[in-house]
Amino acid sequence: MFGRAPKKSDNSRYYEILGVSKSASQDDLKKAYKKAAIKNHPDKGGDPEKFKELAQAYEVLSDPEKREIYDQYGEDALKEGMGGGGGGHDPFDIFSSFFGGGGNPFGGGSSRGRRQRRGEDVVHPLKVSLEDLYSGTSKKLSLSRNVICSKCSGKGSKSGASMKCAGCQGTGMKVSIRHLGPSMIQQMQHACNECKGTGETINDRDRCPQCKGEKVVQEKKVLEVIVEKGMQNGQKITFPGEADEAPDTVTGDIVFVLQQKEHPKFKRKAEDLIVEHTLSLTDALCGFQFVLAHLDGRQLLIKSNPGEVIKPDSFKAINDEGMPLYQRPFMKGKLYIHFNVEFPESLSLDQVKALEAVLPPKPSSQLTDMELDECEETTLNDVNMEEESRRKQQQAQQEAYDEDDDMPGGAQRVQCAQQ
Repeated sequence: MFGRAPKKSDNSRYYEILGVSKSASQDDLKKAYKKAAIKNHPDKGGDPEKFKELAQAYEVLSDPEKREIYDQYGEDALKEGMGGGGGGHDPFDIFSSFFGGGGNPFGGGSSRGRRQRRGEDVVHPLKVSLEDLYSGTSKKLSLSRNVICSKCSGKGSKSGASMKCAGCQGTGMKVSIRHLGPSMIQQMQHACNECKGTGETINDRDRCPQCKGEKVVQEKKVLEVIVEKGMQNGQKITFPGEADEAPDTVTGDIVFVLQQKEHPKFKRKAEDLIVEHTLSLTDALCGFQFVLAHLDGRQLLIKSNPGEVIKPDSFKAINDEGMPLYQRPFMKGKLYIHFNVEFPESLSLDQVKALEAVLPPKPSSQLTDMELDECEETTLNDVNMEEESRRKQQQAQQEAYDEDDDMPGGAQRVQCAQQ
């Protein structure tokens, strides 16, 4: 089995993120990281994802052991556990280490404490056909999401001023009491409806004219979802940081979950495909050929070998005509054909004689004429076993019911129960 050659960018991306060469010293790394991290810090309006990438790159390259593994084997080796992985620490912890653990060099308390919250991921099912998973496809989907208001930078007001919500005293939560009975009450906590759980309100005259104080506005965005060859039912395709934005919140991801539609002809089992095909008895005994339209539109000629007999409920396999392997599309599984043989309902006497003349002879009967005279002749009848079983069940239930009615102690038991 052949693996893919590592991409060229696998062991250079971290250097590019920090803007340094591969021969950069530790001092060069520190200076580059510090400068870029201050510029991209979220509390200064920077890109949170860029800030996170900077921290991840510095964490790996500042560790001699991890840097050596990265230089030789790239990002994948770190993700698979060689050297303990990359990017596992909080980006705010790494940043604060440059300022003696102070956390936020821009004032206003701990940056990390305010940005711990992460927005929820948005999950969408994406229906795909078996043809899509076989050949690969791309689907453009238009979605609406909330984005930080550009006019007020997510502050909700012209000046950024806000007041503590009088309804919840700035907690964002309210407690309601419900009386259940004498000396029994139930306390329930819920988000404050006046400030929508934010703990603050904005004066009507000061509200941002674009977002009306909501801090976010709706935006339509078109995402192109790439469905790769060999992907599985239930597999996820993630767009990091594309979910709803909110102030002081790390944006969640949009996740598409593949849902394979049932195919009328092909069944998938991992990397293999299975197709059912029914043969007549003549085809099964004397040979056959037929054309099978594959999932990518190719026409496959399927035929038996000369003199080959196909037995009922048998399987045949065609190598390299199954599903492509995910991320190894030039390797494919097998295509299995499950053969069913359709027998004729009856044969004429002439047909029976013609078949007996060409088929292997029947085994000679061991019964003598005398033994046959002593036997009682029977008649075979057609039967549906499911209906037969159902009929017998109903008959047994009826007999059990009739037995209860006929029991001599039945009336006595009823009388005892009434006393």
